Amino acid sequence: MMRFTALFVTALLGTASVSQAQTGTLTVATAQDPQNWDPIDTFLIAWGTVAHNIYDGLIIRTPDLKLQPGLATKWTYLNGGKTLRFTLRKGVKFHNGEPFNANAVKFSFDRLLGAEGKKGPQQANYTSIKQVKVVDPYTVDFILAQSDPVLLTKLAGYGAMIVPPRYIKEKGAAYFDTHPVGTGPFQFVSYKNGESIRLQAFPGYWGGKPKVANLTFRFIEEPATRVAELQSGRVDIATAIPVAQAATVKGNSKLSLQAVPSPTVQALRFNVSHSLTKDVRVRRALNHAVDRDAIIKSILQGYASPIASLQSSKSYGYDPNLKPYPYDPAKAKALLAEAGVKPGTPIGIDFIGTDAVFREVAQAVAGFFQAAGLKPELKTYETNTFYSDIIPKNKTSNAYQMGWGGWTFDFDNTAYLLYHSKQFWNPDYSNKTLDAMLDKQHTMSDQKQRLVILRDIARFTHEQAIDIPLYNQQDLWGVSKRVQGFQAPSDSLLHLRTVSVK
Repeated sequence: MMRFTALFVTALLGTASVSQAQTGTLTVATAQDPQNWDPIDTFLIAWGTVAHNIYDGLIIRTPDLKLQPGLATKWTYLNGGKTLRFTLRKGVKFHNGEPFNANAVKFSFDRLLGAEGKKGPQQANYTSIKQVKVVDPYTVDFILAQSDPVLLTKLAGYGAMIVPPRYIKEKGAAYFDTHPVGTGPFQFVSYKNGESIRLQAFPGYWGGKPKVANLTFRFIEEPATRVAELQSGRVDIATAIPVAQAATVKGNSKLSLQAVPSPTVQALRFNVSHSLTKDVRVRRALNHAVDRDAIIKSILQGYASPIASLQSSKSYGYDPNLKPYPYDPAKAKALLAEAGVKPGTPIGIDFIGTDAVFREVAQAVAGFFQAAGLKPELKTYETNTFYSDIIPKNKTSNAYQMGWGGWTFDFDNTAYLLYHSKQFWNPDYSNKTLDAMLDKQHTMSDQKQRLVILRDIARFTHEQAIDIPLYNQQDLWGVSKRVQGFQAPSDSLLHLRTVSVK
């Protein structure tokens, strides 16, 4: 039996007086507008950056990646691990005045696990939950269909956020998409698609009133524009500073640059439904064709590390003995010839057009492919179209950009969603052997045995060359020195309640 109990963690939840003076507006520039604020409808890091200030989960993960009580004050495994019981925090209200209680938790998960949740990408993360039962107004039981070693972490993010039953029933799901209501430290004011979302401090927040009165997120896709707005003082914090402008930010006396190791990895995935990349020899050849170290040194200026699988070194499942394919142009050409690929054969590479850094990476990769004798064809897409339509509906070319934020820091949550047959992000690759390994570890409670299988999975995907793992990036944040108390998180999930501005 595992039992967790705790009081507020002052580093995260604080003990700020409700009467504490609030001043000013904190403005954050992010690269992407999720376009939907319903927790069950998106899988984008950009959503988490904003929405963790609007919503709470039963559990909170702190910036140092520790799990702490959120809307639940404690949790206990019962019945040999088949039931997960949560004791809920009392006296909490949603922004619309609706009470938070066990019925709200049940409603949130019934919705996530039902027909509404099936429309989006989040449901697959929570299939270990068979049903949620109300024990009393402040106690709920999660009846588990199977063990899930990452479930507690999942409950701290994205689809597991608790939503208001009465509000959604009255307003409808479509209205909720653009008018979110949660229990978080900031409440919704207005949203302009593609432009901004405005929030204000929620004075009744259970963890203490925020230090700023207003919080605005601006959606600025163009990196140079984000930096320009930061320099001008119209933005206080900017995400995803391009490495080409890192020195500019560092050299500005009014700004600071925070570089943090990230769970995010960048890769080129192969679409195996195309005849060229269906052949494993071609996929291995293309892995040998790319000089990752040169990309990291020349384009990323060292703000990244090479990887052999789609996970960072902090991920549970990481194997330090697994090495990337060595850069070997001669072997790449030999494997292509063995596969019968003629010189000048076209190969498509898809990527997000507004991603200035990856544009350079894609161009470099195209150069490596051309040196191997192929004819690369680059194609760009708008961000939301790429992730909501092109990838999941199997419309990609031979190779396509996959930026994956492994926010759980557990390879299961990456590998299962990217490699298991017919998952949302995997419309084309299917392998029964790999599916069996993924399924086996997905429900194991023995962590040591699970680690062995996760590493086997990493080796299998490496040998099958399902993708080209390129690098584990560092996230670069530009911060105005008028901002007090901000520390860039490793998982991009901003918690801004204790941040202030001078």
